[in-house]
Amino acid sequence: MNLDLGDVQTKFMGLVWDREPVGSGELVKVSAQELGWKKSTTYTVIKKLCEKGILQNVDGVVTSLISRKKFFAKKSRQIVEDSYSGSLPAFIAAFYSEKRLTKKEADEIQKMIDTYREENK
Repeated sequence: MNLDLGDVQTKFMGLVWDREPVGSGELVKVSAQELGWKKSTTYTVIKKLCEKGILQNVDGVVTSLISRKKFFAKKSRQIVEDSYSGSLPAFIAAFYSEKRLTKKEADEIQKMIDTYREENK
């Protein structure tokens, strides 16, 4: 599965995830309204996303082969791998170098760490 999507393809996937299973004709209408696309553009993107293994189009009904949650989890992991040599601490440090960590965020991160430690004793 090739998760390399541009911004426009990712927006299109949002349309699919919000409506699936969805007819390709309905996607043409929604894509025209939301993205300003022509019919041929929508069908081209559906075809490309099917080739990438992200969508399937069976008898004109389009469904995703990966959930939104799993897609963005894999994309996040890929960013950490590609940009921070797989170092989650380096990623977090970079993320918060421009933004102050709130108490709530720190508590949530600490809870994840505590849960991990408890499960891996």
